[in-house]
Amino acid sequence: MRKIQIGVMGSAADLSYSKKIEKIAFRIGQLLAQNNCITVYGAEKDYDSLSTAAARGAKSADGMTVGVTYGKGKDIWDKENNTDVIICSGLERGGGREFVLVNSCDAIIIVSGGSGTLTESAIAYQLNIPIVAMVGTGGWADKLADTYIDERERFKVIPAKTPEEAVSLAIDLAQKNKSN
Repeated sequence: MRKIQIGVMGSAADLSYSKKIEKIAFRIGQLLAQNNCITVYGAEKDYDSLSTAAARGAKSADGMTVGVTYGKGKDIWDKENNTDVIICSGLERGGGREFVLVNSCDAIIIVSGGSGTLTESAIAYQLNIPIVAMVGTGGWADKLADTYIDERERFKVIPAKTPEEAVSLAIDLAQKNKSN
């Protein structure tokens, strides 16, 4: 039986998130691994991110990670071997890479987040991929929590207050969505 693939999307380091928020992303990755899920994340080439922190967390618990990167080549920022599989999309940031990334997930968890996380959330919404927002982390996670992304009202972005709640909700939603 195929393992559940949960994406963790969040701010890149150029948005200057706090160590507290980074620890939340790390914990989400740990919990995904402990629940036998594959952590899927946006593998950056030039700096750290909350998504990479989640991959580090997953690897700390012996989990499997898949990093989807932009452009060509497997040279990603994370040099610590926290990525089991690197998917080179050949596409650039701003929609192409994000589509491949999100479309590879059964559900996504957003932590804080800038424009890339907004793009990933919009893609997930259009693809009917469930979204869990880690509230209290700022960025698009706080802005989108408990809302519909548009007037179609397909589904609400589900708020979570703790990493444990976020992972539990994402797994439940992914199990319901997995056959899609």
